[in-house]
Amino acid sequence: MRLRRLTAVMLVVVVALFSFVPMSAFPTEVHAGKLFPPHESFTPGTWYLGAQPPNYDPNKPPIVFVQGKGGAANDWYTDTTYYGANDMYESAYKKGYQTVFVQLYDAARQGSKSQYDNGRLLASMLSQIYSRFGKKVNIIAHSKGGPDTQAALVYYGAHQYVGKVVTLGSPHYGSHLADLSYSWWAGWLASLLGQKDDGTYSLQTGQMANFRSATDSNPNVSKNKYYTVAGTSWGPALSALATGGLYLSSHGSNDGLVNEWSTKLNYGVHLFTDGSLDHDSIRMGSRVFSRIEPYLRTSTFSAIKSTKNIANNNEIEKIESANNQVIVGGPLTQNSVSEKSFDVDRLTNATLSVLTATNQTEVTFISPSGKVFTKDNSKVATSQDQDAFRGAYVQTFELKGMEAGKWKVQFKNATKEDAYLFVGTFDDKTPFSLVMPGKAKQDKANFFMKQESDNPNKEVEMMIRVVDEKGNLISETKQTRKLTNGSLEGWLPKVTKSGTYNITIDLKGNNNGHEYTRTLVRSVYIDK
Repeated sequence: MRLRRLTAVMLVVVVALFSFVPMSAFPTEVHAGKLFPPHESFTPGTWYLGAQPPNYDPNKPPIVFVQGKGGAANDWYTDTTYYGANDMYESAYKKGYQTVFVQLYDAARQGSKSQYDNGRLLASMLSQIYSRFGKKVNIIAHSKGGPDTQAALVYYGAHQYVGKVVTLGSPHYGSHLADLSYSWWAGWLASLLGQKDDGTYSLQTGQMANFRSATDSNPNVSKNKYYTVAGTSWGPALSALATGGLYLSSHGSNDGLVNEWSTKLNYGVHLFTDGSLDHDSIRMGSRVFSRIEPYLRTSTFSAIKSTKNIANNNEIEKIESANNQVIVGGPLTQNSVSEKSFDVDRLTNATLSVLTATNQTEVTFISPSGKVFTKDNSKVATSQDQDAFRGAYVQTFELKGMEAGKWKVQFKNATKEDAYLFVGTFDDKTPFSLVMPGKAKQDKANFFMKQESDNPNKEVEMMIRVVDEKGNLISETKQTRKLTNGSLEGWLPKVTKSGTYNITIDLKGNNNGHEYTRTLVRSVYIDK
């Protein structure tokens, strides 16, 4: 999965069946040192074969490749985002494997579908592929291709056509970047980018908690063997992956798009975590194939015990994450200057990222003493997001020794309508921690906030906003609470129906006479 190519338009695709021709009818093509399949099709619901290698071993199961969010089958053999050609297909070819490529709905480049929609489509193709070979296949899946694959196997009967599944950087428990995409502050930019779609929505941690709760207790989950792989690099310096990695760092080690803890299944075998792999390079053959290939030589495996008693209970499991961030966002009108403020309570270093829909919006930071920081006089990196906020223009300021007090960030927009999302990440030894279940019954939909500090009984002002699946604000409450021994308990509002709800909590408080601002973002599935 790459969290990319997001658009709000949903396309209804007529699934066409591909007419296969014997592989001997096609020569193997090599372009600029890259191996290409003999034939390609980009219609969702079609599948095609890689060339049969000269050292083809009929005893080895065919490998079906399932790409990630917003991707297409050629993600396995054309250029990656940062590292040139992906040689995964070539790596399998050289080892004598017959390869198969599938096109999910995302291949239409008209938005990403949920794992249920893609899973249903994948299941139909796996049935055809099984009929073609007369034996089970193994699957290598990248990113959201992992949940898509598992939906096909567990819910649509495709477990009978598959032996083993290897997932590479798959968000089995969702991604906090998807939570951010559907948060209160990100709504304006996400809508302007055409970014809210079924695929992004399905990867919120609350939505995936509900998926895990149902999937991990389904008896079909034991009918295949799962292997997982994770990376913990953030990609090239100052890249979009680095921006995502910094945001996700509050939730633990990650590959720039997915946290390591989210890549593992408690009934699967975690093969390895590689600190040199990011979400882009983890799908490259030269980086991982030799390490996963020994597990792909057969489709048979020892029986897996029933998952009835080992499935994660997301109804009671608490997901905890520390936070040193302030987040704000909003619309920008043409020929205008907009301004937001945030409070810093101590001398600190910070990374300040501003995402906009165009590259024409000028960003200025103003310190409490009046110092002005722009891209002309500061250390600023610019890039275009290719993943979670695909198409957004990113300006990242690295500020050292930020003084305590009220800071301002100004946005000057002269060309056309725009929107922004500002994420400031501070070096702070005493972050707030938010503890909230991924899924909860309405009467147990609570959360805890904690902070270690010199004053464990201080007051904090909270603005809590809750939005539903359509982005509608259903609750907005402001309250001042007192931490008791460094923690407090809060309750989410009553909802009218079961579903995933996105929670944004803006905090204001005082530390040794200086005010501070922080933001917490999470999603939760509330079961009525």
